[in-house]
Amino acid sequence: MQTRKHKVFLYIHAMVHGIKHLAEKTLQSKNIFIPEFFRLTIDTDKEKFNDLLETTDVFLFDEIYSQLRELIRSRNPKARYEAEHYPIMVAKHLNGITIEDYGVWVYYPWSKRMVHILDEEEFIEMRTSRNKYKITKDEQEILLKKRVGVIGLSVGQSVSVTMAMERTAGELRIADFDELEITNLNSLHNMGLLKTVLVAREIAEIDPYLKVTCFHEGITDDNMEQFLLDGGKLDLLIDECDGVDIKINCRIAARKFHIPVVMEASDRGTIDIERFDLEPTRPILHGYVEHLDISKLKGLKTNEEKLPYILPIVGIDTMSVRMKASAVEVGQTITTWPQLASAVTMGGGMTTDICRRILLDQLHQSGRYFIDIDELISDPPQKEKEFVLPEIQPLSVEKMAMMAASVYFKDDIVSSETDKNKIEALAKAVQVAPSAGNMQPWKLYFDGRGLFLFHDEERTASFGDFRNMISYLSLGTAIEHLNLKASQMSLAVEATLFPMGEENKNNLVAAFRFFKNEDIKEDLLAEYFSYRHTNRNPGRGIKIKQEIFDELMTSVSSVKGAVLRVVDDEDLLKKIANIAGKADKLRMFIEEGHFDLFHKELRFSSESPDTIKDGLDVRALDLSAKDEVGFRVIKDQKAIRLVNEWNGGGALEATSRNLVATAAAVGVVTMPSFNAENILGAGRAIERIWLTAASHTIAFQPLLASVIHFS
Repeated sequence: MQTRKHKVFLYIHAMVHGIKHLAEKTLQSKNIFIPEFFRLTIDTDKEKFNDLLETTDVFLFDEIYSQLRELIRSRNPKARYEAEHYPIMVAKHLNGITIEDYGVWVYYPWSKRMVHILDEEEFIEMRTSRNKYKITKDEQEILLKKRVGVIGLSVGQSVSVTMAMERTAGELRIADFDELEITNLNSLHNMGLLKTVLVAREIAEIDPYLKVTCFHEGITDDNMEQFLLDGGKLDLLIDECDGVDIKINCRIAARKFHIPVVMEASDRGTIDIERFDLEPTRPILHGYVEHLDISKLKGLKTNEEKLPYILPIVGIDTMSVRMKASAVEVGQTITTWPQLASAVTMGGGMTTDICRRILLDQLHQSGRYFIDIDELISDPPQKEKEFVLPEIQPLSVEKMAMMAASVYFKDDIVSSETDKNKIEALAKAVQVAPSAGNMQPWKLYFDGRGLFLFHDEERTASFGDFRNMISYLSLGTAIEHLNLKASQMSLAVEATLFPMGEENKNNLVAAFRFFKNEDIKEDLLAEYFSYRHTNRNPGRGIKIKQEIFDELMTSVSSVKGAVLRVVDDEDLLKKIANIAGKADKLRMFIEEGHFDLFHKELRFSSESPDTIKDGLDVRALDLSAKDEVGFRVIKDQKAIRLVNEWNGGGALEATSRNLVATAAAVGVVTMPSFNAENILGAGRAIERIWLTAASHTIAFQPLLASVIHFS
């Protein structure tokens, strides 16, 4: 005797078996997308039709009478028929054929629906009747002969279905290798279907007579020409694919065969038109990718490798603010670029409209266009509070001369060095000293008595320069360069810091006199001026020997109060790495910090740093392709504001965190107290450490963001 528990088990087992059986049965029709046609005036069709109804559970939809009524009414727009007139008019139109046998019965095996519709000619007449006179009869005849190809069926699905609804072409060739997922924003029961199958089914359910040719494997180098040419050359190609190689190669092929290309990007309603039919020598993608090596396309595997190719196609600078902000979160809090159903649907309509006009020879332009709904229809813009730096006038020669003249030098038996060539050599040594953001906050003035180092506030006014901390660090490196160069030239240095007193610290920083002294021991660190540079590449896991650490610590001993503390424990490095990463992100989120970085320090033009000799060329940051894109995205203050609102921005921590986490060691220079003289000393100490590291070919990068925030 079976127990209740055993019966329940058997029931569940049977239920699971039933689910599997039904799922397997459903899978048998997974790739079917061509409906069956039955014309009951043909005996064989009638026999198959009857067999199908007897052997299969079919949902039957017979609205042929209403279609005939609509057909009669559309052909006689002036007539005013009453309800009782239609049976007579329909019978006359049927001309002896029974209403059940008239037209075509269309069976959709994937949904088991049988639908009774008008035959092809009358069906097309009715499907396009409401287009008149937006599309004339002659224009419709032209469109019925056109062939359009669509590559990529995410956005391409909306385009294809809209074109089918409008009957913009007589044949659609659709290509995609992918299956539908839940994120593709479509009917749930379609998940797992090939996108080509889904789109072909949708079109068949709208217009079963429209010719649809599917390329289920997507577009490859092997079938590209088949897609463009077999069955007649395409009249127009629509590119909505994700693959960078196909996106570029399909244009190369389209240009070869003089086929126009249209691309729609959901963001900001971006439309790209390339009239290769009218401009057969036109550069692909408007010339945006001409600087790239197309031969490398096949070898691109990672997103990192593809980014330099994606960037000019997407148009980072023209993306919407939300898309820029979203780009920062890809791979962090989202897995891919966001896409809205409303934008996709609108894109289908816009693309269909543009393609129709191209096919009818009513539009001849190439170019990139934006139909940005947010800009076209919006509330009046809110006046935002803009961050503006206080205006500071550059330090003039006259002002420097006046301050220098007020400095009193004690008389000395040995006169100060005044040889112009030597003074210029010392000035050049200062010029190559490092400074935060390469802003070079110094100006030098020589009056025949001494050399004066000034702080030019106009160059350093910034959020990060708390109590001139960053300026004085930079001026400290300049002082150290001057001392080192002087030792090379056998010159003793007499330095007076802030000779005009406490209240003038912002301008005259130091006064120097130089005296010949052959007993001066040359400091060999000056030999490494040209070797010293910022290395922003990740570490390679190589440990630094203790004797080198000892030498680094000794190198700062000549600076009063300076102490170098070194951390090389891996766990501690990871903790410091997190602090460094979060500090860099915080700088981006603070409006003034963002302004400093992107509007004062970084140079996005390759000519600017070479021309005006300050700032940081983005190319010198050793950024990966991914990080370079990130920098260009977060340059937009509005985008970074959104990332902050979303509590995102994890990617903004990655670069500094990775640098510290992979470093052999982190050093921290400490001084006895926070005052101007000590910060100048810290700058001197940092430069001595940096040059010593360079002498041992040890990579070095200063990280100041966290120190700025702590201050």
